[in-house]
Amino acid sequence: MTDVAQAHSENGPTIDIEGVTHCYKKNQPVLSEINLSLGAGFFGLLGANGAGKSTLMRIICTLLKPTEGSAKVCGFDVIKECHQVRQRIGYLPQEFGAWRLHRVEEVVDTLAALSGMNNKKERRARVAEVLEEVGLAEVADRKVKKLSGGMVRRLGVAQAMVHNPPVLVVDEPTVGLDPEERMRFRQVMTNLGRERTILCSTHIVADLGSGCSEIAIIDDGTLAFQGSPTKFLTNAVGSVFEIKVPTESATAIESKHEIVSRTFDGANVVFRVVGKSAGEFNTDASKVEEPTLEEAYLAFMAKRGKLEQADQTETVAEEPKKKKRRRKAKQD
Repeated sequence: MTDVAQAHSENGPTIDIEGVTHCYKKNQPVLSEINLSLGAGFFGLLGANGAGKSTLMRIICTLLKPTEGSAKVCGFDVIKECHQVRQRIGYLPQEFGAWRLHRVEEVVDTLAALSGMNNKKERRARVAEVLEEVGLAEVADRKVKKLSGGMVRRLGVAQAMVHNPPVLVVDEPTVGLDPEERMRFRQVMTNLGRERTILCSTHIVADLGSGCSEIAIIDDGTLAFQGSPTKFLTNAVGSVFEIKVPTESATAIESKHEIVSRTFDGANVVFRVVGKSAGEFNTDASKVEEPTLEEAYLAFMAKRGKLEQADQTETVAEEPKKKKRRRKAKQD
């Protein structure tokens, strides 16, 4: 029986959060009455920047004591039994850095030793195994400074799971990665989630992908949704519409409606927009029967009156554009 299976059979959910509230300032909760139970699989924690995701992650990882409520990992309380929790959890923070002049293998081996793996032979075997799992076996002798951004993130995953924890917590893992590296990282997470509980916090909806078991949405410090991606997508049907108009009419559509995406079809522009019904548009609009996760998220936030926050959520296509704007701003 794997560690995760044993945790399930003996202690129920691998991560169990009950009534967690946290305030950095008096009477100003960052999190409010969060209840969340997760078993084995790859789980996405989604929300705009500042929604409270990282605060919740830090509580789960024993780095922050909640103002109210309780959180358990594999049946152990994150406050009263923090040492037991730390033995069973791997953590990849949003900002991960490794010793640039050290080799990949050296970094993971050192951190494995610090985690309590004292048998050198067993530790080296485990280091080789984990580097293979994250796709870094071929660059084990390469210095960290010569790794790509995606490789550094995978190195972060390797150090987080080298002691073979049943729970892996990753915070904004793909920020700054190109689409190819993002896809590779998502596949690594999906594979690892088959025998572990992986909680991935992100504001990039596309990071979750088809391998995600469940989605939880944090909005203004509250749990706004928890369920399968299929359920989330189903809830969005009837709220996303497609409109095709001549290019000269595009401005009128953009000024009146929340645009999800736009594509060009000859002399026409095809918009996907969020709305309550097809009747609210002054032109022919067809209901989108299979919305994407990004479209479903925008529709969900629109119903909550939070489209401004939803616009902070990036898609794979949007992030490179933001990089270009940042580079242009620096040049100016």
